[in-house]
Amino acid sequence: MPKLDRPPMPVTAEYDTPMPMRDGTVLRGMVHRRASGGPFPALLARSPYGEGPFRGIPVTAALEAGFAVVLQHCRGRGSSDGEFRPWLDEGDDGYDTIAWITSQPWSNGEVVMTGMSYLAGCALQAAATRPPGLKAVYAAMTPHDFHDGLKYHGGALALGSALNWGTMQAVLGLMHAAEAGEDVGAAFGELLPAMTGQATAVRTLPLDAVRGIPWWHEWISHPERDAFWQDLGETLRHDRVEVPVMHVAGWFDLFLSGTLENHRRLGGPLIIGPWSHLTSASSGTGRLDFGFAASAQAIQLEQRQLAFLRGHDTEPAVKIFVMGDDVWRDEESWPLARAVDTRYHLHADGLLSPEPPSSPEPPSSAEPRTFTFDPRDPVPTTGGPTLLADPTNVGPQDQRDVERRADVLCYTTGVLASDVEVTGPVSVTLRAGTSAAATDWTAKLVNVYPDGRAMSVIDGIVRTATPSGTYTIDLVATSQVFKAGHRIRVEISSSNFPRFDRNPGTGRPAALATEAELVVQNQRVFPDSFITLPVVPR
Repeated sequence: MPKLDRPPMPVTAEYDTPMPMRDGTVLRGMVHRRASGGPFPALLARSPYGEGPFRGIPVTAALEAGFAVVLQHCRGRGSSDGEFRPWLDEGDDGYDTIAWITSQPWSNGEVVMTGMSYLAGCALQAAATRPPGLKAVYAAMTPHDFHDGLKYHGGALALGSALNWGTMQAVLGLMHAAEAGEDVGAAFGELLPAMTGQATAVRTLPLDAVRGIPWWHEWISHPERDAFWQDLGETLRHDRVEVPVMHVAGWFDLFLSGTLENHRRLGGPLIIGPWSHLTSASSGTGRLDFGFAASAQAIQLEQRQLAFLRGHDTEPAVKIFVMGDDVWRDEESWPLARAVDTRYHLHADGLLSPEPPSSPEPPSSAEPRTFTFDPRDPVPTTGGPTLLADPTNVGPQDQRDVERRADVLCYTTGVLASDVEVTGPVSVTLRAGTSAAATDWTAKLVNVYPDGRAMSVIDGIVRTATPSGTYTIDLVATSQVFKAGHRIRVEISSSNFPRFDRNPGTGRPAALATEAELVVQNQRVFPDSFITLPVVPR
């Protein structure tokens, strides 16, 4: 017999519900709960994205699971009063909101928090204040630190994502001010170039010439993790988080390193799919489709989220999607204990091999490979863990056009006779030098198909303060099976733009550089360099 649909569940929905904070500011949000019964535990999500949908919040499923659902606008956003200051107020506001919830007659005194990206950060910042009543947190795709892995990677500014997100938040702020009756015409005019032409805006020099984003100057003026970032870091103290946390990451998410570090510090279940920041509901990322099995729906992620938040999760501690095999696999821990760190050496002739270079001279004295980097013509970002204005420039992309450039060095294995699984943290150890006072070194791991496609896997960057030395480029992590018949490739260059800002070569802070000050950089890469791949025995 056909399955009959269940009748709709009677629900009470309250909009623009006022929730006072300790400083007198009133935040507002939506409260959904069953029309009868109770008291209920509450699922709370806090968002800075205004009146748009609370993406990824399982409202209906949570109501069916017995939760009341509170969706609150961060201060200065949506219908909430106050001024939005990225990350600064979320811990205290989260604490006060939980106190408000637990005082309501429909509350049983228990609250859980959920969200992804900034929303997940709000949840972790609230947890760090240890609010009475908070029982668990679900945190997906969120950084562990507001400097490292968010605004800066390996010392380089994450220019494209910072400009894209900063512009969006500036627009939301102006809309909020306009709704309050303020005249924002001049401010909109100042922001217009970033709103309508980010491809041009990312090339603005000096970077401080970008206008209209209230926090832009602070972000670009503090390339080191100084007091500015340390003060922000006090709002996310992992050592103060006492509730269980479930972590969800994507192999192509720009916050992969942050999610992995949150998991390392806090423990709890970890799930990593073949997703970018905006594609966890889909089966494809970039130019690859991994099949329906790769989607969040296929592993019933929403149901597991709610089971965890209710304290009923019995699934394995770690679940990862193994690309290449295109299957989910349960693991006991991360990183995998059975993975063997294996050096693949960058030979002077462009070979990538587990065998070190053989030469009558020590590798350190062998002739380097060379290229010239001109910051006026940087290597264009082609896929990767991005959050750019162009949402299609993300994930695995064919690198053949990039590899034809004279400023990109390629190191490639022979055709693989058998599968090679790489699962775990990946890094490149590069001995290199430049003619400039300082430079950047970039690395990219690539999967070369039998038909010639060169599909990106992961990438990284390091900004140097010296003209020569040995540098470590963190490529974060992956789970990629390089199939028999494929080849493994490493690309080395000095830019990945606009994912990262350009190094002017002056040795001075990049944010201060003008177009006239950009220095052409003659680069040398020595053959005692290598990539460390965590190879899992098959």
